[in-house]
Amino acid sequence: MLQLTNITKTFAKGTVNEKTALNGIDLHLEKGDFVTVLGSNGAGKSTLFGAIAGTFVPDTGSVVLDGTDITNLPDYKRSKYIGRMFQDPLKGTAPSMTIEENLALAYMRASSHTSPFSMISRADRADFRERLSMLGLGLEDRMNHPVGLLSGGQRQALTLLMATLVTPKLLLLDEHTAALDPATAEKVLELTKRIVADNGITCLMITHNIPSALELGNRTIMMHDGKIVLELSGQQRRHITTEQLLQAFHQQGVVSDRILFSADL
Repeated sequence: MLQLTNITKTFAKGTVNEKTALNGIDLHLEKGDFVTVLGSNGAGKSTLFGAIAGTFVPDTGSVVLDGTDITNLPDYKRSKYIGRMFQDPLKGTAPSMTIEENLALAYMRASSHTSPFSMISRADRADFRERLSMLGLGLEDRMNHPVGLLSGGQRQALTLLMATLVTPKLLLLDEHTAALDPATAEKVLELTKRIVADNGITCLMITHNIPSALELGNRTIMMHDGKIVLELSGQQRRHITTEQLLQAFHQQGVVSDRILFSADL
């Protein structure tokens, strides 16, 4: 479903700031896979998402989604097939526009049955309202309110709905609960699990929370220095402990990631 082959990316080539962010990444996802991505700061996790989403063209390698080579496809064209969420709740929505207007933009961007001149119908609005009600946040009664008035958790929940309003072929979650308080983060994570499971969405999720990484989805990969250095699935993933996984990080030379090593055991 998603095939990455020998993806490399070096930034600021030929300068003192040269940095190889991705170094020969090979990764294959089957349809319906939910893969959690672990790694210390600077391991290349978000850069990997950038390569998939089309933020930049990799120096070498190919990105194939559902049988189509999208390596050189610009990000705005990939957005029809790829949903993405960021750590910052302020990204992903237009704060001065209403909830309904944000949903309408997301729907028209991702739907293959709309054009720039399409209008949102009464049936579309009813569908927006029904989907908002499923979030359990009361947003269905605030459709005409500017998004800028929402809390961080409400905005992340809305962004999640926008990213999956038209079921994407691939959903990229870049630490999308990290900036939220623990209770709100748990609620958004539960919404994520439900929406991904109900729609059978293929998903990659970056997290620093090791227990969550081992609990969610069906595969876990670990990155370090721009490479995938460990992949866990099946029985091996089910039986590995947090302590054992932390030890695997140490064996890769990761010794000072405060966020990663402060994860709940």
